[in-house]
Amino acid sequence: MSSNIVAIVGRPNVGKSTFFNRLIGERQSIVDDTSGVTRDRQYGSSYWNSKNFTVVDTGGFVQNSEDVFEAAIREQVKIAIEEATVIIFMVDVTTGITDLDDQVADLLRRSKKPVFLVVNKVDNGQRLFEANEFWSLGFENTFFLSSLTGSGSGEILDAVAEHLNEDELPNENSLPRFAIVGQPNVGKSSLTNALLGVERNLVTDIAGTTRDSINAVYSKFDKEFILVDTAGIRKKAKVHENLEFYSVMRAIKAIEECDVCILMIDAQTGLEAQDQAIFRLAQRRNKGIVILVNKWDLVEKETNTARDYEKVIKERIAPFTDVPVIFISVLDKTRIFRAVEAALEVYENRNRKVKTSELNELLLDVIEKSPPPSHRGKFIKIKYITQLPLAYPAFIFFCNFPTHVKENYKNFLENQLRKNYNFTGVTISIFFRKK
Repeated sequence: MSSNIVAIVGRPNVGKSTFFNRLIGERQSIVDDTSGVTRDRQYGSSYWNSKNFTVVDTGGFVQNSEDVFEAAIREQVKIAIEEATVIIFMVDVTTGITDLDDQVADLLRRSKKPVFLVVNKVDNGQRLFEANEFWSLGFENTFFLSSLTGSGSGEILDAVAEHLNEDELPNENSLPRFAIVGQPNVGKSSLTNALLGVERNLVTDIAGTTRDSINAVYSKFDKEFILVDTAGIRKKAKVHENLEFYSVMRAIKAIEECDVCILMIDAQTGLEAQDQAIFRLAQRRNKGIVILVNKWDLVEKETNTARDYEKVIKERIAPFTDVPVIFISVLDKTRIFRAVEAALEVYENRNRKVKTSELNELLLDVIEKSPPPSHRGKFIKIKYITQLPLAYPAFIFFCNFPTHVKENYKNFLENQLRKNYNFTGVTISIFFRKK
């Protein structure tokens, strides 16, 4: 499966973060009238016309500036262009075409990626007339938008979605792809080296040594897969240098393109907020997940230390808690091959297919005994169940009133699926449709 990444680029203060927040459905990027508020990339998940994609909000682009922040922003925009599937180039109708817009346009014209010119702040007839000036930039795909009100966003997304890939069945001839992700200096490169048996990746005590995502083929003990060592994704407040902008973007892309995310955390610091953010990103993208607690040799242990530690992790990642948690020491090579076995098992679970006849025989009986609650006197009857042909477990339940099925009953059905089939480490998507 190819990943879908949509990057929003442009000079400072044209409304990129407002549009980003609208696309992901939450207020994640800081929005302010001060130029250059966004320094590093924000990323979030979105969905349109049956297409899942990751949206990347870049900092404002300023060409040939000696300002340290503007230089960093310039670098991150370039890598966003390099890594993105589609680029949205945003400009501001209230200022007209500026020299900076011309510079960004010149950079984007040389890109072979699909580019959509979006003229923002077009929220009245006069501005709509003035927006026609931007056709002179020469982009065939030009749209008018008010990111504040959302006017015009549907037309833009329709056009963008045509260039995105739908979720596909995995290629049977391709190897499983496991991405080792996590914060800097938790032992990702050390694990890769230990598994491969060679010093494949540079390892130092300095956080952020790995800049790129590095692929290697593991072929030992009758097991074969691609291992991706990613750069650490650290808290945004700690991102200070240009090179790390490359790292974060490529680590996100590695998550998008992998089958299973191996999330490594430091046993001494535990599951932190940034680890949870990485976990949620993998979860939203329906990736398999294995959690490795590294440096377990440095933790003082009592009888139930591992059990209690795992309980705390499960509480923080709830409600999706059916995830393998393995305590390892890369330094001592303790349980690192158990981690490989867990990742392969999760990969199999993610690709598990259940026959329609088997699903209906099992679940319709359960549903009859515990039917969904009625809605305003209307009884909900589920007639038929089948699994969708996607790269991850997704099931569709046909019923007479699909919009009236409550979330708690959806969770009940998911628990029944997990009870009868091994879906450990993978999310289960459940949809209700009218028969």
